[in-house]
Amino acid sequence: MLRPEPAHIHVEGEAFRAKYWLDPVRLERSGGFRSTDLNRVTALVIEHHDVLLEAWNEYFRESD
Repeated sequence: MLRPEPAHIHVEGEAFRAKYWLDPVRLERSGGFRSTDLNRVTALVIEHHDVLLEAWNEYFRESD
């Protein structure tokens, strides 16, 4: 499967969303989050970086 973008995740809810690049971890864009909530999400993405990146790579490895 063609990978048009680097590894990333989306965090979404009814009134909020964010997109994080995974390598290196950085916020690409967000909307609707309070700053304290966005800080917590960022910390979780960093904490689980290895698992998230592994899942990304596994998904695209199986899709090739």
